[in-house]
Amino acid sequence: MNRLAKLLVATNNRGKLREYAGLLSGIPFELTTLAEQGITEEVEETGASLEQNAIRKATAYAGRSGFITMADDSGLEVDALGGEPGPLSRRYAGDNVSDKQRNDYLLAKLKGVPWEKRRARFRCAIAVATPLGEVKTCEGVCEGIIALDAKGTGGFGYDPIFYLPELDKHMAELTLEEKNRISHRARAAKKARRILERLSRAAE
Repeated sequence: MNRLAKLLVATNNRGKLREYAGLLSGIPFELTTLAEQGITEEVEETGASLEQNAIRKATAYAGRSGFITMADDSGLEVDALGGEPGPLSRRYAGDNVSDKQRNDYLLAKLKGVPWEKRRARFRCAIAVATPLGEVKTCEGVCEGIIALDAKGTGGFGYDPIFYLPELDKHMAELTLEEKNRISHRARAAKKARRILERLSRAAE
């Protein structure tokens, strides 16, 4: 395969890699990862938005690897917290904390907030960058409610406390197949597929 036939999925998050393996199934690229390419450098997520962080990562790793690269940044926006944690979702409870600690911290911030005011959404921004510096972005959103407690053992991040009214389930109670039909990442990836298919045709 030539170098354009590979797509670098620029994340070390095993949960995301599992989801993207399904979401990108059948695209005209061979998926590869940072670990497979021996890339250990981390790109600082210092952007003011999810999109800026995704662009920073995609362009940096495309330049480093020489492959078309897809990177994302995802965040949880809680209306009662003025849109927090947003781009700071992973670091909201501090550095080097577990998913459970993040969930407990967020639930503590919402203590006493009534159900009808616990609206929230997961947002995912994806950037696809070529080694020549071309960048395209897309976004997906999944609406829900921050539950009063955690449920489920699937997924990762804030999935255990994110309640989906239309399914009457927490995100962490879904199978991977169910999540990949309705999640913010699934909705963004559906748009990213179209970007990748156009890039593949242009390279032919």
